[in-house]
Amino acid sequence: MADIVFGKSEYVERQEVLMAELPSSSVLIIPNNIHSVRSNDTKYPYRANSYLMYLSGWEESDSLLVISNVSGTSKSTLFVKPRDIKSEIWEGRIIGVEGAIENWPIDHARPTSEFEEFLNENLELCSNLFLISEIDQQIDDMVRKKWKGEILDPRSFIDPMRSIKSQSEIELMKRAATIASEAHVIAMSVSKPDIGEWELQSVIESHFTMNRSTNSYNPIVGGGDNATILHYNSNSKLIEEGKLVLIDAGCEVHGYASDITRTWPVSGKFSQSQREIYELVLKAELAAIDACQVGSPWDSMHHAASRVLAAGLIELGILDCSMEDALGKKFDGEYRKFFMHGTGHMLGLDVHDVGGGRQGGEPGPVLKSGMVVTIEPGLYFSSWREDISVPKKYSGIGVRIEDDILITEDGPVVLTDGCPKTIDEIESIVGSAL
Repeated sequence: MADIVFGKSEYVERQEVLMAELPSSSVLIIPNNIHSVRSNDTKYPYRANSYLMYLSGWEESDSLLVISNVSGTSKSTLFVKPRDIKSEIWEGRIIGVEGAIENWPIDHARPTSEFEEFLNENLELCSNLFLISEIDQQIDDMVRKKWKGEILDPRSFIDPMRSIKSQSEIELMKRAATIASEAHVIAMSVSKPDIGEWELQSVIESHFTMNRSTNSYNPIVGGGDNATILHYNSNSKLIEEGKLVLIDAGCEVHGYASDITRTWPVSGKFSQSQREIYELVLKAELAAIDACQVGSPWDSMHHAASRVLAAGLIELGILDCSMEDALGKKFDGEYRKFFMHGTGHMLGLDVHDVGGGRQGGEPGPVLKSGMVVTIEPGLYFSSWREDISVPKKYSGIGVRIEDDILITEDGPVVLTDGCPKTIDEIESIVGSAL
């Protein structure tokens, strides 16, 4: 059976801090994720809801967490699956009500079947109801049937808390970063011409599994032109001699994610054209990492990378325009034909973690000590695109370099520094295990 990840006191403190932020006489309800059907009667591997994990450490399905401050103090109740011998014979041991109250950071535990009774007993005593909806439709329907007032969203209170990692969270993220870094190095070491994208994926995922971690997202393994497709995921082609391979793969440990991208020549040596693009992207990434300073606006990372890329595209003759036109008035200029995404995102219990900063969304946060972000500039020159024109020598090249960065008062700390990224380092590793 599962064990709690951190000490009880850390979860209790999170609950108390959150409920102190909510209005008095509030009830907060967080359902757990439901199982997702893969086909017929088989299911995808289960993964608990990040908010519920953050506040309680609970990962078993068919559960929900309720916290209230109606009595003036924070009280938590976890609704869980009761012990069931028949179910446990087929699917594994169940923690149950007794195990939950004994080992988890909660005041009360009850069977999930008693949640409706709990609503009947408690909703008339509260003035505010907070619910993370659209997780479990049955819970949503039950709450709406019982509560006629406005249902409030608690995420604006929880997300700022989640965006600043505790030391215990940082240690798990360091572990996830180390495992993922090792996996990328192993994939480099077995790379050779005509290897299958799926073979490199299997190397990455095998290392994750051997180290008791799981994918934090479906890996991207793109060789040649496939490296220019941002969310390529079929991973089904052979990687031809002389081509680059781009691997975007990270793992999670107890829910906490890593996210790494590396690009390397499958034959072991960068061509001159590949080297020029790679060095430009690496220069942009290092500039963006340097911009990860406490107190800096979120956009500072993207702006730093964009200036380097725009200047480099002009210098290489890929863009024939002024720097002003390359960047655009709002960093939306000509360079965006080849760098279409943002420079990074928050990282934590979700690989695209809460707290803001995604491209196209709300303005990102000011950087604070304890945040973990990714930095991932790239350049993509698809040979099949008809809307762009590039020198033939760069056609079919796609490069992205991504690291996980901890923001500290002393400057950025690269959690994924165990994953080599200089040209000399990469060329010394590729094929070395063969």
